[in-house]
Amino acid sequence: MTILITAFLLGLMGSLHCVGMCGPLALSLPLRGKTLFLKIWGSMLWSFGRIVTYSIMGALFGLIGVGFKLIGYQQIISIAVGVTMILSVMLPALFKKITFGSLSSIFNPVRRGMQRLFQEKNNRALFLIGIFNGLLPCGLVYMAIAGSIGAADLPLAIGYMALFGLGTLPLLLVVSLLGNVVSQTIRQQINKVVPFVVVLIGIIFILRGSNLGIPYLSPPKAKMTPSMHMKADTASVTKAVKASCCHTDSAEVK
Repeated sequence: MTILITAFLLGLMGSLHCVGMCGPLALSLPLRGKTLFLKIWGSMLWSFGRIVTYSIMGALFGLIGVGFKLIGYQQIISIAVGVTMILSVMLPALFKKITFGSLSSIFNPVRRGMQRLFQEKNNRALFLIGIFNGLLPCGLVYMAIAGSIGAADLPLAIGYMALFGLGTLPLLLVVSLLGNVVSQTIRQQINKVVPFVVVLIGIIFILRGSNLGIPYLSPPKAKMTPSMHMKADTASVTKAVKASCCHTDSAEVK
């Protein structure tokens, strides 16, 4: 539950970053309808599209986390995700040097698809714009993806990304309806808080992988290591098989 709360908090606090990145897109959304309700519904369809994409990402990258968990690396991955989050704040220059180079061209079809959808001006287009929007490169989304891997649980990873997207919804909804209502000064002040939120989430992931036995925060090793449960289950199965084979009624054997 703590992990899911941090996901929503990351989206909510990081939405100020989203205003800078997706603000122009939100302002230009082809919202239709004469009433405020219809405009709100159109904007929410756009955000629902983003949340669907984030949830699918959570499923895909969550499977990676589950794979690490099955081979007994959940602790290492959880700690690695936490350390990466903290380093991204403490040593931002290190991460700025990481570029995708020519790989950025793979997003061109996504951008062209969004441009065509902007011409349609209907609710279906708004939802699909959100789907495509969720695929665009974003450092904040990459942080959330790292968190979904560290969750090492498929439903939890999906929920992590969905709640992250839900956290970005309120402010982007306001921006899409009322324009740039948050001044540059306020955005700069709130953006200063975002690094602290990322560090906090990183610390939680490190604690989660440290197996300190803290309820809801750092579960004991017995609950984090699947091999222990597998051994216990194997012992139970062996005992059941012996019981069924060794006490066969002689009248049934001919």
